Order: sequence, then structure tokens, then C-alpha cells
Amino acid sequence: MKKYRTHTCGELNLKNNDEKVLLSGWINKKRDHGNLLFIDLRDNYGITQCVIDNKNEFFKKIENIPLETVIQFEGKVVKREKDTINKELNTGEIEIKISNFKILGTTKELPLPIFSDQEYSEEIRLKYRYLDLRRSKIHKNINLRSKVISYIRKEMENFGFLEFQTPILTSSSPEGARDFLVPSRLNPGKFYALPQAPQQFKQLIMISGFDKYFQIAPCFRDEDARADRSPGEFYQLDIEMSFINQEDIFNVVENLLNKVFKKFSTKKILNEKFPKISFEDSMLKYGTDKPDLRNPLEICDLTEIFKRDDVKFEIFKKLVKSGSIVRAIISKKTKDRPRSFFDNIDKWAKDEGSSGLAYFTFEKDNNKISGKGPIGKFFSPDACQEIMKLSNAEIGDSVFFACGKKKDVEKLLSSARDKIAKDLDIIDESIFAFCWIVDYPMYEIDEKSGKIQFSHNPFSMPQGDISKLNFNQPLSIKAYQYDIVCNGIELSSGAIRNHIPELMYKLFAIAGYDKESVEEKFSGMINALSYGAPPHGGIAPGIDRIVMLLANEKNIREITMFPLNQNAQDLMMNAPSNVDNGQLKELNINIIKKK
Repeated sequence: MKKYRTHTCGELNLKNNDEKVLLSGWINKKRDHGNLLFIDLRDNYGITQCVIDNKNEFFKKIENIPLETVIQFEGKVVKREKDTINKELNTGEIEIKISNFKILGTTKELPLPIFSDQEYSEEIRLKYRYLDLRRSKIHKNINLRSKVISYIRKEMENFGFLEFQTPILTSSSPEGARDFLVPSRLNPGKFYALPQAPQQFKQLIMISGFDKYFQIAPCFRDEDARADRSPGEFYQLDIEMSFINQEDIFNVVENLLNKVFKKFSTKKILNEKFPKISFEDSMLKYGTDKPDLRNPLEICDLTEIFKRDDVKFEIFKKLVKSGSIVRAIISKKTKDRPRSFFDNIDKWAKDEGSSGLAYFTFEKDNNKISGKGPIGKFFSPDACQEIMKLSNAEIGDSVFFACGKKKDVEKLLSSARDKIAKDLDIIDESIFAFCWIVDYPMYEIDEKSGKIQFSHNPFSMPQGDISKLNFNQPLSIKAYQYDIVCNGIELSSGAIRNHIPELMYKLFAIAGYDKESVEEKFSGMINALSYGAPPHGGIAPGIDRIVMLLANEKNIREITMFPLNQNAQDLMMNAPSNVDNGQLKELNINIIKKK
């Protein structure tokens, strides 16, 4: 017989009836019925109910053993009575009649309950993460994560990709987020950086003649925490391919994500061929380039309406004359909603820092269309008719207006779209709605400096005939850049890469980089591209966000084994920590305390 167990706590069933077995695990729960003591024994694979009666010599000893003690039970598999079967457990038709036991690991008093998934403070959960990870929901999430990664690896290999590992110690990147720096002992005063992404290395792999690369890549960015982003580190499915165009990337990613989401979730995929939405259309219709397509509400531009003589809403008219825009959301069939519904949305908008959302509802009386609501009286029947035409609204629908600078209006209505949909309960939680956001502008104007800067990825290939690009009108240049979005969460950005050094110099010059600074900051890439680089491109979907969606979690900490807290601290391992002066001296580092 094996030393610790003959079976796991998730595999015994009626086929094992009358067998003598050894089980080892943690005491998950105890139920004392006086003459019988029931113990739920838990391991990684499940739970098995074990039972001992008060005539057994070990009854009192087991009765006093605390929860989460690691214990071994010896006993016989017996069939449960029909009315005691637990259909929620794989082992629910049997139980173990205990004949002997051995304590394998004792426990101190628990700082949080294990058998419950109730909410606990972040500080307690992260400080005792090894206990938190024993809890059912998060334990399943971490197992799910492992299975998803394993499945992705197999599928990428089936697609003909090879997995390569790229360096963890590399040079600092002048673009993007803040780097984590690592001092070099052998090169005093110089630093490595942990990679924000393997971007340059995966391009160098293509230049090296390899055709299809992937990696489950760790990435390190010194960024603030968000619900969908861990501070410090995260993992992505890094992909790069040679001799391909944008559609080739889309086909690989769509094929993979369809397979992954069908295998690991019961939710339906809205469109297995992911719709493509231009950046410009996405910002207009949804106010964001991360649209949640489960939400049927769309935004429309109504700026021209406020230039009409038969519209008397003077506040907006004055703002439009000074350069503001007006956009609106149409909510369907809301005429019977109480006044409080509309006022709450207006109040929410003010709480968000705006001047609110003006609104009215379309109604019809004696074939005359009018607006019912606080500002409805300012619009003539013809103006109402025109708004309905432009917005595809119908009688009984309501319109919410926002006016201001383009970026402010987009930000407000993007959030308002989510708020209104939630209040109306019209978001279908049973589906995954994927889409591609494409045709990003190569450049944008920096609001603070007024200078032209790259809008997305500076190493992307511009669209169109390269020989006919109008470098004098850079804001009209679009790039082969794309994002993959699911349920309002950006899973990844990607691009077809610029593999032509002469073109790269021209594009960087528009953003204010001279040839010398490009060669200084990107010397490795520029040099490599000058030795015969193939057309290539890639993408890097976030593993953490994929698992978060599959596990139906709102926070990325719930699918990360050992996450940092909001302040990028590891409360369990006490990191970051102080180091002694000897280590600092060896690294030629002196810490200067702020006064």
C-alpha cells in the first residue's frame, strides 16, 4: 500500500465500494451529530466525506482536531444512503468509514476561513495567500489558468509555431511604461531593465530566419494597479510571424480564441468571425476603442442639429459655435421609465465631473412629434424628426445629450453607455463579444505640447503605397495596428511591423526624432533591419485577462497565484525590502534619503 494515499479526494465512487483506502488531505469541514462525526477531507482534486462513530477509539481525538490540519485517514469505502447522496460532489455517492488516522501537519489558528469564499480584506488575503489559495473558488481559478496555458501551448504548436525564450535582463526602453531596473555588479553604474515585453527580441527572431514564434512571456512594467492589470508583472501570449499580412494574424488569433473560449466556458461567442471596427468608428459609436459589444447602445453625432434656427437650447448652441461637439445616446423604449431613472443618470454624470446629461423622450400626439423632458420644449417637431433620422430613434425612445470637447464627450458617453445599459439591464452576461479595432492613426497631437507624437506603436507599418505617403500631412496616415477586445476588455495590441530602415527614419522624424537619436535609442533594431528583414507582424494577447474572462472574475488578482497589492508590495514575502550596505556597496549604489 502507498505511504500517503491510494486515491485522491476526488476520484472514489461506487465502483470502489468495500475497498480499503488511504486518503490524505486537509480537514475542510466537520459536522458533529453526537454519535457520528462527519469530516470533509479536501485535496487538490476534490472532497470526500469521511465518517467515524463515537464507539471508535479515535472518535474523541479526531473530534478535537482543528480545521485545516493535514491528516491521513485509513478506512473502507461504503455506499451512502439514498437520502444522503451529495450530487454536487464527484464522490457524493460514497463515504469513508474511518478505521485509523495519522496527523501529517498541524495548524495554528486560521486568520481567515478556508471553507468559505466570503470576501476578506486584501491585506489579509495577500499576507496569507497560501491560505487564500486553498479556498474553493480561487483554487479552481488557478487550476483553470494552468489548463488554459497548457491548452494554448498545444494549439500554438499545432498551428506550426515554435516556442522560444527571450532574455529577462535587457536594456531600458525609452518608450512605454516605467522600467524595473537591475544594477549590474560587473558594469558599475550601469543597469539592466526587466522587459516590458519581448517586442524587439521577437522581431529579431523573425530577422534571424525563424518563421512562427510564440512564448508565454513574463512582462514587467512599473505601473499603477487596476482591476484588469496587475502592478509589476503579467503574462502574455507573445506571437510573431514572417511573410504575413494583417488578416493572417487575425485568422490565427480568431482560431485560437474560439477554441480556448469554447473549451473552457459554457458562454456563447457572439460572432466567431470577429467584427472589424475602425478606430474612428469605435470612438464615434462607443466613445472608446475598447467597446463592449454586448451592450446594444450606440452613440451618434448631433452637432449639426444645434446649428438649426428651430433649436432653441442656447447653452449647447453657444458651445457649438465656440468649437464644441454634441453627441448623444439613444435608449430604446424608455418612455414608461419613471422620472427618477433619467434624473439618476443626470446626477451620475455630474458626479463624474461633467455638467450632466441633458435628455428628453420622443413622443407623438396627433401626428406631431415632440420631446418630453426638461429640454424637450427647445426642439421643434422638425428638429425632433431630424434627430430621430440621424440616430435611428423611434417614438418612445429617449435621447441623452453631452456637449463639450471631443475627448471629454467621448470619455463621458463611453461611461454613460455602460451606466445606462446596466440600469436598463440590457447587457447579455451569457456571451463573449469579440471585435478587432483597426485603422489606428499613426500620429496624434499631444494636448499639452501641441506637438505631433506617435499615437500607438512607433514601429508599425503605415498603410497604403509607401512611395506615395504624404509625410506633410502626418495626421492622415493610418497604420497597420490593431487591438483585440472582448466584453469591453482589451486583450492585446498588435501590428504589422515596419521592416524598412529608411522609412523608419522618416516616420520618427515626424515625431521629432533625428537620425542620430533613433540610432542611439534603437540601435539593435535598426542594425538588424538593415541586413535583410522579412515583412512580419504579431500580437500578444494577455493570459491574465483571458483567464479573468473565462473565470468570470472582475479583478485580475482572483486569477493570479501570488499578486502584488495596490502599492506593488508582496505582503507575504515582504517585498520590496531593504538590503544591507554590503550588497549596495558591491553594486556601487548609494541610497540618498529624501529630506
